[in-house]
Amino acid sequence: MVRELEKIGVLIVSYGARGAAMADAIHQSLEYKTELYVVDKQRNPLNVKLAVEHVVVEDLNIRDIVRFATRRQHKIDFALVGPEKPIIAGLRDAMERETTIPVICPTKQCAIEGSKVAQRNLFAQSIPSANPRYRVFDPAENKNEVKTRQAVYAWLTELGNGAVVKPDAPAAGKGVGVWGDHFSNREELFQHFLANLQYGKVIIEAKLDGEESSFHCLCDGKNLVRLPETRDYKRAFEGDRGPNTGGMGSYSSEKMVLPFLTQKDQEEELAIVNRIFNEMKKGIDVNELRGFPFYTAFIHTSDGPKILENNSRPGDPEILNILHLLKDDFANICYKVIEGNLTRVAFHRNASVAVYKAPPSYGGYRDVFPEKIASEVVDTPLNLEKIAQLEKKTRGKIRVFPAAVELRDDGSYPLSSRSVAVVAVGDTIAHAREQAFLGIDAIEGGALWSRRDIAHETHIQRSILHMDELRQKTIGGT
Repeated sequence: MVRELEKIGVLIVSYGARGAAMADAIHQSLEYKTELYVVDKQRNPLNVKLAVEHVVVEDLNIRDIVRFATRRQHKIDFALVGPEKPIIAGLRDAMERETTIPVICPTKQCAIEGSKVAQRNLFAQSIPSANPRYRVFDPAENKNEVKTRQAVYAWLTELGNGAVVKPDAPAAGKGVGVWGDHFSNREELFQHFLANLQYGKVIIEAKLDGEESSFHCLCDGKNLVRLPETRDYKRAFEGDRGPNTGGMGSYSSEKMVLPFLTQKDQEEELAIVNRIFNEMKKGIDVNELRGFPFYTAFIHTSDGPKILENNSRPGDPEILNILHLLKDDFANICYKVIEGNLTRVAFHRNASVAVYKAPPSYGGYRDVFPEKIASEVVDTPLNLEKIAQLEKKTRGKIRVFPAAVELRDDGSYPLSSRSVAVVAVGDTIAHAREQAFLGIDAIEGGALWSRRDIAHETHIQRSILHMDELRQKTIGGT
């Protein structure tokens, strides 16, 4: 006799492939019959297909999201939030105050992604060894441009000019700028700094030499459960060139340790995040940390792992790698998070590779490679029929997730940001990469492009050699 599954309703607050992948993971549940209620930034074609109700809230403001949830709270058992904006704005606080729906994301107080200054000060208090050298400049104390220039230049002298300029708030001003990448002299850096200072506090911190990794964990308030480590590719173009993006792709290893890291490196990461976790728990209801409070970007240097930044939500594209490796039922995992009894999550021992396709306007591609899109029609709907066939043929080992794509009457059109993500699993990173690019090449329309060296053996070997050099510096004391 077939057991009748319990029906549950899940609210997904979505933006991009991250939200679509979370919705899909819930929809794939074998333990529950799920009904999805999706609040989206646009008509994402996969979310529209999966949801029993789909609504567009273009700015993802928490007032409209809570209003939608309030009217359906008798149908919704819990909510999952993907994008950072509503988390930072306090969606969970408002939702749990005005409805009976438990929300899986940190509260506003615990969403430390909202302030880079608060992050640095928290890390300085809980584990200063994981912080780069940094200095905070407050606009209230830097109204005299001449004196401010002197202070900035003096700090640059201490740093040997190797500096990173970061606005306090996400996406404020001109954003993050890096010496050697965005500016090559002090005046360029200072002008970038001033452009950000008009919006609020600015950090100037030491530029670090190392290899980056993305740490993720789920939290039920009491326990941190580490998820598979991933490597993200932020730069737009091959060879780590071009501007920083939201992430052009990422990979994880079948060994559960990235090829350029050691088990000791991963243990140090976990110890660092636990120190921060224990510091944040002081004086609060620990349930406020429920969700993905630590998506931590580490850089592994000759002086050990340092934190580049911490985010209070799952990473995009990294969450695609993680969800595609899940062995446990995602809906059941979510219930354990809410109930406070999540102690482990099981994963398949495979590698995974995620790759994005983006429109010509993204990352400055049109300006750098105009000849590559000259003969293509940009404003055309996507053709996903071939990759849909691949999904069926590989029994879901290759998956496609629409991101900045809008469903219209005559098809699905790419928008201005990363358009479509493909994620694939394999026995090795090389196998997963091969499968991911089979999927990428099966997507037609919109003059889309992708970074072709994601998870390539040459790039991985370069990371391994770089870490070997850094470890030798540690041994040699230089």
